[in-house]
Amino acid sequence: MHEGKLTRGQLQAWALNRYYYQSIIPIKDAIILSRAPDPSFRRVWRKRIVDHDGQDGDDQRNGGILRWIKLAEATGLARDRVISTDEVLPATRFIGNEYLNLVRTRPFLECVASSLTELFSRDLIALRMEKMRQHYPWLASALDYFEARLTEAPEDAAFAIQYVFDHAATRADQERAIQALRDKCDILWAQLDALYFAYVEPGWPPPGAFRIEAEATPRVENAGGNRA
Repeated sequence: MHEGKLTRGQLQAWALNRYYYQSIIPIKDAIILSRAPDPSFRRVWRKRIVDHDGQDGDDQRNGGILRWIKLAEATGLARDRVISTDEVLPATRFIGNEYLNLVRTRPFLECVASSLTELFSRDLIALRMEKMRQHYPWLASALDYFEARLTEAPEDAAFAIQYVFDHAATRADQERAIQALRDKCDILWAQLDALYFAYVEPGWPPPGAFRIEAEATPRVENAGGNRA
């Protein structure tokens, strides 16, 4: 992506599959919220749900899910097609649901620690926006999701790392927190591996999953002046 090598169809596959993951993030945060015994923790953590789901009323604003849909639409996908999630890879669905299982079943400290991938996201998001504007200028007006995460993610990460620092009182607690973060990284890597296998190399999407439509290939003249 950052090298400008993706086709429009590959970007569509990424946006459509990533939407499924984006759609479960507020569910994940609601599960963590429901398990939190401390009201002060809940007051802070509920911001994450609003950030993704948006907010109605006097303080109405769109959330990350709607912003992601805007990005998916900019790739050429219809909104209903994205929201249905009918064409996501089985691996995408399994991996996303595994993240929900993690926060349902693991000790509370580990659930909070699993969110610490956001510690590293700001620089990556800034780089991604720069490269997408450079290589895919037709997406430049639809990067609102990433723009918002430049401030939201560091705020969330600062609270989560402080919570882990304050509550991981033993070496065993600290090791479990680190392992939870590693497990979250595995979830993110597995999503990318599934996308690469289905839409890059070898390019074998399973039955029922999104299929890239044939894209026109520009005709160029070879050295002999013939068109190829």
